[in-house]
Amino acid sequence: MQMDNLTGGQELLCINTEKVYDWILNEATFDLNLPDLELPINPVTGDQLECADIDLDTVTCEVAPAETDPIVVLDRENQVFIVDDEEVTLQIVNIRKNFEVTVFVNLLPELGGSQLEVGTAEFTRCEQVILCAPEGTDIDVSYTDLNCFVCTAACDEGTTTEADELDVTVTVRLCQSIQSTFDVTLELVAEFCQPRDILPFPPCPTPTIPAQCPVVFPSNGNNG
Repeated sequence: MQMDNLTGGQELLCINTEKVYDWILNEATFDLNLPDLELPINPVTGDQLECADIDLDTVTCEVAPAETDPIVVLDRENQVFIVDDEEVTLQIVNIRKNFEVTVFVNLLPELGGSQLEVGTAEFTRCEQVILCAPEGTDIDVSYTDLNCFVCTAACDEGTTTEADELDVTVTVRLCQSIQSTFDVTLELVAEFCQPRDILPFPPCPTPTIPAQCPVVFPSNGNNG
């Protein structure tokens, strides 16, 4: 709903915010090899799982940014580019991204078919991007999409002293937003906002009578 401005009209204000120097969207796909993942313990029986206990067609994965240092800006280097026939100095930014991928597998139906976590592995990928990101700006990376799927899965039988192991190759796909930003204080002319009106609570419902069945009850002498 449209509200009137507070008395006083426009005023010169100072606002703390972020200036976006540059912003790109890109995507990447890469493969990851995860060998020698030991099969877990069966939580029901307490036995070490074997290759014969799992369904290799049900191996899945989940990928997420690492909890520690998910994004590390390694360095940035000035380089002159020609843009629209003009020389402009931009920066080649080297970024290291850390991830965690977790692999899951299902037991065979005759063993309950439940999903079990096999293990989690950390991995790193690096990339270069060209940005207007002079020294002093921050590099912000956020993922608009991050997922993975299992490309191949094989199980290696162990020995009497070694657990059976899962060998998996995973394909990871990510879509990312990369911005170079800097904290600034802006001076602008603006008007103060006013809170909206309080919405009324709906009124109490009036009592209603359930639908009746006069054809069945009470008896009118014609239904029995």
